[in-house]
Amino acid sequence: MIFLVEEQPNPSSDFFVLPALRAGGEAVRRCRFSDIPAIEALQGATVVFVRYIPPAWRRLLEHAHGHVAHLVLFMDDDVLDVRASAGMPWRYRAKLWRLAARHRDWLRRRGARLWVSTPYLQQKYADWQPALVLPCPVPPPASMCRVFYHGSASHQAEIRWLRPVMETVLARDERVHFEIVGGRDVYRLYRGLPRVTVVHPMRWPAYGGFLASARRDIGLVPQLDLPFNRARSHTKVFDITACGAAGVYSPGSACADVIAHGVDGWVVPLDQAAWAESILALAGDEALRAALAAKARETVGRLADLDSRFRGNDGLGCGE
Repeated sequence: MIFLVEEQPNPSSDFFVLPALRAGGEAVRRCRFSDIPAIEALQGATVVFVRYIPPAWRRLLEHAHGHVAHLVLFMDDDVLDVRASAGMPWRYRAKLWRLAARHRDWLRRRGARLWVSTPYLQQKYADWQPALVLPCPVPPPASMCRVFYHGSASHQAEIRWLRPVMETVLARDERVHFEIVGGRDVYRLYRGLPRVTVVHPMRWPAYGGFLASARRDIGLVPQLDLPFNRARSHTKVFDITACGAAGVYSPGSACADVIAHGVDGWVVPLDQAAWAESILALAGDEALRAALAAKARETVGRLADLDSRFRGNDGLGCGE
């Protein structure tokens, strides 16, 4: 068994370490700093630190003396020499010292192997006889499903409401990636979840281009029963349809007034478990998503035609 110890999933592991480990055919267990196995599990194991040596794991290995077969540190920056980070922010330099450089002598005493990413590092640490590990491209997911919610700052209640919904979805389907608009508060709220992109808020002209810049699969419009929401129109249907996605909408909303459940979108009761199951069902059925999106385009076309007739009957025009 190989224990790969990383602060969190990261490009160093995915580009360099995992391909090298998997080539050997041995089982690999990815562990974050806080994932501490039982000492017995380390018997005959290999422990690979990616860039950093967390104190809890160092203490574990000191107690498990004689259990571990091999100890490895991989680095793709010069993390063992604080002088190499001169000129960088002091917080980052302090992190390098705390989690890497100060453990250098301990690694040598433990007979740790050194893996490096470049010939420069291989030459600099030649006395350690490091192994050069070359990067491999990361294959894209076979069928990624992009779910999004583009609520503005006035939708804080919905942003919080969606958090446990997406926690369930992301845990159960690794193909799902979630995109949400927000600032630091939204980033802090969602940062513990995998495959979440928090997009900085933008002005309307930029948002139009942003919508058109990438394909999306499922758009979410949860609308809680709040006084401010009762005045909202169905414009989110236009946003979701514009990027070719199928929509999930709240009952009792303006969007639900123009969407027929199962025809051009899904209208799902505002229950977090029900929303999670609905998103997972749509994520797993590409043909259904495509059919809903196609019907939604027809609906938007009819709404545009209705608007045109309304303006004509009232003598209104876009320029008036």
